[in-house]
Amino acid sequence: MRFHSSWLSLVAAGAACAVAAAQTPDYKNVGRTPTAQEVEAMDIAVSTAGQELPPGSGNAKTGAVLFAAKCAVCHGESQEGSPQAPALVGGKGTLTSLHPKMTVGSYWPFATTIFDYVRRAMPRYQEGSLKPDEIYSLTAFLLYRNDIIKEDDVMSASTLPKIKMPNRDGFIPQNTDEIHDWKARGCKLGHCP
Repeated sequence: MRFHSSWLSLVAAGAACAVAAAQTPDYKNVGRTPTAQEVEAMDIAVSTAGQELPPGSGNAKTGAVLFAAKCAVCHGESQEGSPQAPALVGGKGTLTSLHPKMTVGSYWPFATTIFDYVRRAMPRYQEGSLKPDEIYSLTAFLLYRNDIIKEDDVMSASTLPKIKMPNRDGFIPQNTDEIHDWKARGCKLGHCP
């Protein structure tokens, strides 16, 4: 009897799989292969080293004007954030506190990530509308407001990857052999530096 019930369970499972397979939709003739131009237009990721950054440049002075026109409505005139958008400045020294303030200046490890994020996601509901010079200017403005660069410093494909962000080394230990050794990393009670 034991063999019989196991066999019936196996048959029932097989039947269920057959029914599920029969109900699987057929996606023939749906969609198409994208053209090379479409793939190129979507391939806009910028690595931490910045090799993929486009030509262009900008500084914080130009970025301040752009920020007031396109970003302040959500992020606030002083980049303090709002219910719709996070703060972009401040937070120095708070990452190890009970109430960390994760901003561009206190948390983000790479300046190229600012460019990449702004290009992909800002301004809200107008994503992808900014030109490279505008993105470099906004990036320069955010770096300046976080005391990382000077107001007249020019950000471009050659200068942006060279910026060392304050939290650059805050994500992984200097010695990667220590990643899995929580004692060597100085972790205490579930908190790791």
